[in-house]
Amino acid sequence: MKRLILLLVWVLLDGALLPHANAGETKPTRAVMPHGITLLTLSRSSLPIVSLKVMVKVGSAQDPEGQSGLAHITASLLEQGTKRRSATQIAEAIDVIGGRLSVETEEDFTSIALQVLKKDLDAGVDLLADLLISPAFDEAELARVRRNTLSGIAAEADDPTAMAARAFRRHIFSGHPYQYPVMGREETLSKIDRNAVVAFHQTYFRPNNVILVMVGDVTQEEAAGLSKKYFSKWEKGPIPAPTPALPAPIRERIFQRIDKPDLTQATVMLGHLGITRAHPDYYAVSVMNYILGGGGFSSRMMADLRDDQGLVYDISSWFDAKRMPGSFEVLLQTKNENVQAAIDAVLRQIKRIQGGLVSDAELSETQGYLTGSFPLRMDTTAKSAALLGAIAFHQLGLDYFDAYPRAIRAVTREDVLRVAQAHLNPEHYALVVVQGTSRDAPAQVEPK
Repeated sequence: MKRLILLLVWVLLDGALLPHANAGETKPTRAVMPHGITLLTLSRSSLPIVSLKVMVKVGSAQDPEGQSGLAHITASLLEQGTKRRSATQIAEAIDVIGGRLSVETEEDFTSIALQVLKKDLDAGVDLLADLLISPAFDEAELARVRRNTLSGIAAEADDPTAMAARAFRRHIFSGHPYQYPVMGREETLSKIDRNAVVAFHQTYFRPNNVILVMVGDVTQEEAAGLSKKYFSKWEKGPIPAPTPALPAPIRERIFQRIDKPDLTQATVMLGHLGITRAHPDYYAVSVMNYILGGGGFSSRMMADLRDDQGLVYDISSWFDAKRMPGSFEVLLQTKNENVQAAIDAVLRQIKRIQGGLVSDAELSETQGYLTGSFPLRMDTTAKSAALLGAIAFHQLGLDYFDAYPRAIRAVTREDVLRVAQAHLNPEHYALVVVQGTSRDAPAQVEPK
């Protein structure tokens, strides 16, 4: 009951924290501390809440060959015990102050999110430093985390969308670390022992490889003081430069069908290599993709394939922009017998947006939505901290809160056409279909 009450308090308080915030009022500060941490602070004293976000610049893309899942296992163990606290004591410490803690691994970075009341900020930073600097990496906890990870992988193996995504990534990022799931693979997790985890942590978890964000009822001076108090003895170290070559674009059409008996609905994923987050075309691509398939019921793909033709239950497209080129993906669900027609319609819509200017209305409505919804990405301290961490990681500039709406509004119809022609390829792509083997399922799908 206590945890439920605390959760409701967090939802009510943090959800109401920034109702009037806008880009012009968002003035973060940045400092590189003597001990190496890059510290970003955004002061908002409306309510006594502080959200912290740690970005360690290492993710699954740095997993050594044959040890896919090492970054995920290492991060998962951070809150499972330190040299000062057991896993139970860590959970109790969070519970006592009514805080919220989460750890997440992605391809490019590992993040820790923590929310506390202002009065508990000192205790929260103390705990955060303990997790980052002094994890115990207990053998029993490692075995438990490995079992849980294997269970998660097994669960995904029965999910059509997860099955399609895994196969799709293997084709898109063949030969590149992005091809592997962040959680790792069954055949590699057994090779990850405590020595590997300790070595990975000692190599990458260094203050000069960390971004620390504090948003809420905290000043820059307070944030710097806490950083100095709890992280000053954390030793810097040389960080290995990322070594993977850039993913290679697909030069052909790749097709894979995955049979899953008794499915009456097919899951289809189609796409190819995309762009980096730092690419100068990112904003024009965002506008173009919203019109094409990213805009929900406002998109061309949804209007054509679902509303007009009734071919799909759902469809969307997106560019997954990362530190290195990510992917362009179209995902749809349809009846088994409609797979080929849906694929053909997707390719027609891609060619259509490459073949002529979008309308003034489409451009205006898209720009209005993207700029109008932008403040929702920072309407709580937690969202603001996450966004500010991403801004720092991708080096987008502290004026991003003003620059993003300005960049979206500057996109022209000609820009949309240019980036569609440059970053969409309806001739060379990977196509994965997870489909039933009932009598209604076509024996073969042929990309055209």
